[in-house]
Amino acid sequence: MSDTTRGTGAASDADRAIDALMELLAEQRIEAIGMADIAKRAGLSLARLRGEFSSVMAILAAHSKRTDQKVLEGGDGDMGEESPRERLFDILMRRLEILAPHKAAMRSLLRSAASNPGLALALNGLAVRSQQWMLGAADIGTAGPKGMIRAQAMAVLFANVMCVWVNDDDPGLARTMAALDRDLSRAGRWSGFLDDLCAIPEAACRARERFRARRRRDPDQETLVA
Repeated sequence: MSDTTRGTGAASDADRAIDALMELLAEQRIEAIGMADIAKRAGLSLARLRGEFSSVMAILAAHSKRTDQKVLEGGDGDMGEESPRERLFDILMRRLEILAPHKAAMRSLLRSAASNPGLALALNGLAVRSQQWMLGAADIGTAGPKGMIRAQAMAVLFANVMCVWVNDDDPGLARTMAALDRDLSRAGRWSGFLDDLCAIPEAACRARERFRARRRRDPDQETLVA
């Protein structure tokens, strides 16, 4: 029984389609899965499936959104005193726990993405969007260019951790936690460099404003260019 039907009544058509795709991915590569296959596995007509989704990637996007929502709903109120890094560690491990029933499907997706640049690019877009929410839940800024770069870096980081996770059969996920801890430490050091890097255009902008202010005060002033 899927998570969507346990204790909540009948699953929606969208949830049935998502769960069907996850089941199919556990059995075969995404390149071999068509909308008709998903409809048949979900017990839906093609018309009903089309009413929910336009493509296999749209179903994957819905799965990513559903996972985001479960992670955000399962926040631990006791983490408020922890550092952003510790909160992010907890959030990303919670995400892996939620994905655990679909580990075989995630392994299949990662294998396909490794040899399909178009799929990898599409999955990266979904991952960046999700990581913006994960960073926000950890109270880490996602606004502006710096926030986008941060979300992209986290998408790559989480993909690397997932490559360890899909082959980690230890119930305690020791290898996965070690990989996540190591990569978050590296990201923390890189984030300091990012802050310095982003300060450069901000400083240049302030310098331009000072120059313009001087020109307004003395419009006849000539500027020497070396």
